[in-house]
Amino acid sequence: MSNYVVGLIIVMYLAMLFVLAYFAEKNPRGKWTNNPYVYTLSLAVYCTAWTYYGSVGIASRSGISFLAIYLGPVISFPLWIVVMKKVIRISKQHKISSIADFISMRYGNNRFLGALVTITCLLAIIPYISLQLKAVSETFSLISTENSYVSTGFLDDSTFYIALLIAVFVAFYGTRSTDTSQHKKGIIATVAFESVLKLVFFLAIGIYVTYYLFDGTTDLYEQASLRDNFHQLTSLGGLENGFNWLFTICLSFFAIFLLPRQFHVAVVENDNENYLKKAIWLFPLYLLLFNLFVIFIAWAGNIRLPDVVNHDYYSLLLPLQQNNQGLVLMVFIGGFTAVISMIVVSTLALSTMVSNNIVIPYGFIKKLVEGNPEENTKRIKNIRRVAIFFLIVIAYFFYVNFSAQLSLFSIGLISFVLIAQLAPSFFLGLTWRRGTARGAEIGILMGLAVVFYTLLLPIISQVIMPNVKFVEEGLFGYSWLKPAQLFGLDYLTPESNAFLWSMSFNTLSFVGFSLRTKGNYRERNYAEMFVNQSNYENLQEGAFVWKGEAYVADIKRLLSRFLGETRTNRALRVFNKKHNISDTEEKADARLINFSEKLLTGSIGSASAKILLSSVSKETPISLVEVLNILEESKETKANNKLLFEKSEQLTAMAHQLKEANEELLLQDRQKDEFLDTVAHELKTPITSIKAASEVLEDDDMPPELRKQFLENISRDTDRLDTLIHNILDLEKLSDNRTELDIKKRKINKTIKKAIKGVEQIAAKKQVGIEFTEQEIVEVPFDEDRILQVLTNLLSNSLKFTEPHTGTIKIHLEDGDKALRVSVEDNGRGIPAEDQAYIFDKFYQSKNQNTKKPQGSGLGLAICKKIMEGHKGSIWVDKGFKKGARLVFELPKSKN
Repeated sequence: MSNYVVGLIIVMYLAMLFVLAYFAEKNPRGKWTNNPYVYTLSLAVYCTAWTYYGSVGIASRSGISFLAIYLGPVISFPLWIVVMKKVIRISKQHKISSIADFISMRYGNNRFLGALVTITCLLAIIPYISLQLKAVSETFSLISTENSYVSTGFLDDSTFYIALLIAVFVAFYGTRSTDTSQHKKGIIATVAFESVLKLVFFLAIGIYVTYYLFDGTTDLYEQASLRDNFHQLTSLGGLENGFNWLFTICLSFFAIFLLPRQFHVAVVENDNENYLKKAIWLFPLYLLLFNLFVIFIAWAGNIRLPDVVNHDYYSLLLPLQQNNQGLVLMVFIGGFTAVISMIVVSTLALSTMVSNNIVIPYGFIKKLVEGNPEENTKRIKNIRRVAIFFLIVIAYFFYVNFSAQLSLFSIGLISFVLIAQLAPSFFLGLTWRRGTARGAEIGILMGLAVVFYTLLLPIISQVIMPNVKFVEEGLFGYSWLKPAQLFGLDYLTPESNAFLWSMSFNTLSFVGFSLRTKGNYRERNYAEMFVNQSNYENLQEGAFVWKGEAYVADIKRLLSRFLGETRTNRALRVFNKKHNISDTEEKADARLINFSEKLLTGSIGSASAKILLSSVSKETPISLVEVLNILEESKETKANNKLLFEKSEQLTAMAHQLKEANEELLLQDRQKDEFLDTVAHELKTPITSIKAASEVLEDDDMPPELRKQFLENISRDTDRLDTLIHNILDLEKLSDNRTELDIKKRKINKTIKKAIKGVEQIAAKKQVGIEFTEQEIVEVPFDEDRILQVLTNLLSNSLKFTEPHTGTIKIHLEDGDKALRVSVEDNGRGIPAEDQAYIFDKFYQSKNQNTKKPQGSGLGLAICKKIMEGHKGSIWVDKGFKKGARLVFELPKSKN
């Protein structure tokens, strides 16, 4: 394929990224850029050219050991919901925009520590960027038909121009605002898009190799098993190799937290900490899919390709061997996307760190103090743009001079070992109050020194002094001081050896010097906030300790130089309103100092913000005892406020309960009045009827037939009066829990039959059928007399509602796990929807009966409800039954 064609495709692809980033920046709050899936896909910037190409290379030589680089992140992700959530909250609260700012602020905004962390990241990431350029250059050479052409300098090297185009992209979309804590939606959208692209393309080449070049995984396995080194490629190795696995897993575990690009996408670009819930399972799934075909591509390359080719590029060489140009170009573009996303985010993060922790605090503070808002904005943006191009150019020259003798895997591991030197100060800083800036500085320096001696010096000596003897013989001729086998551990890989001893010296130095030296009051202040941030209301201003003299006017003037007057006035107005501070207040307190420091941190970093505020304020040193006392008072105040708040909530709840109880008493009082009125009315009706009939009977001339009819009326009304009085007394006993229930385990079948027998004459007279299909006899605890009363009431109601001759009543039993359900249904007129909510109320009678005048006292179903409540059961109307009426009650199977 022609160089010009490949170059044109690359330019078109980069142009597409520019367009995608433009639309994402244009609509930063759109659903396509603000969701957990974009966030998770942006985390896949972890998968670089090392993953895309290097994993296949290491799998072809060392087998499944390539998985160790991905096991670390997978193991770490369950901790993200705790650790990373804490880091995100701290960073959002303080407008932190880089790992250097985070560590620097933890140790009191220490300027030197911020610079040291930045230098460590530069040492780690510049070789990593060169790894990406190496992959682009070598793959470009492989697919080009003009690969015999030899570059005579960087001006005719296509890789150099690709690097510059990437730098232009980052400079354009990464420096649009001086506030680096603001989200870069355009860049994150392109990274997420590229994460999808590189995964799809890698899966495509995996499927092509496995199922087109070979007849599936079984065929591949059988052919690979015939090779001499197959056992080595499919085994974990012995115990000694297990240590290499362990150290590599630890390296990748630290890297997923500490790599500047990972910190940027995971923390700085996080819109919502709830996205972590999706990321903790989706990102490991992404890694699993990415590594699904790695071992098969490696086996296929070992089988089909000569051993002299670069094993890292098997995924490109296999389709190239088949002259499948379309697939070759697709694989190349997939690798290019992995390169682009890594370089873009890394240079963005590093340029911010270089600007905020080296250039500004060590060279531009005075100019920024003297400048106006427009000048300062322009200067800060230009510093970052220069830093971006500087980083890309340095990475390019590292690639030209040092990467030729190193594989992608080796360069990647070197970067991981270097970045791991931040682990003690980062992780212990989140959990251990005693950690100090001096301990962190000496720990990192000791770790870097060990890495330089054990890992970097041998590489540099091969280029500069290839005949140096100490690399092979050890320093001063002592074999136990060999860089790659320090202290005689000859079974470790050079990277594992460097990691073990550097982390040991680093951690011991950090802990030892932290215990021997006392940090200043700012260090202890931030230590308390970072370690116990949940106890200080997510790092609110009350936890920040500051004593001194500062004026609001000076601080306002300083903020205006960086934020502009409009933004400064708006920020101070919100601050004063929040803390109920007068706009005419002249002197600043700790809250305003902390607030201003956060505002400046987003633009120039925490260390520079501290220096600038020191220039307009006179800070009084505070002893550690005072710091602890202030923090303890703050803690006690917050605890008291919390207690008062809880008591207030309890009193509010009690007041609410009293209000409800009062309303309930008023309701009961009204119900009692209504009940007495209804009882009086119900009693008065039969009494009036009896009285009237008695007066008529006093007439001696009344015919015998008429006299008999009036006597029957008196008898019927007397019975009704007796039933009414009995039901009223019964209901009141049940309501007041004065009735003792004789609950024993009994056979419900027999009780149902007794109830049917009690009403069968009335049913026969109306020619209404009653059906009960017996099932297996079920025993359940209940009071037989009371349940018989319930059944009789339900059956009597059904008889009222059914038509003579055609009526049918059915009784059903349902045996559940915890309760027995009995339903009584009929094919009568049913219960109107407006009545269903009231039929269990006292004296309520449906108007849908089959008689002109409602029958009964209106207390039957109310009594049924009370009986069921006494059994800890329930009774209700089946609203879904439309062919009549169905009333259902449940009896629990166990005594309560």
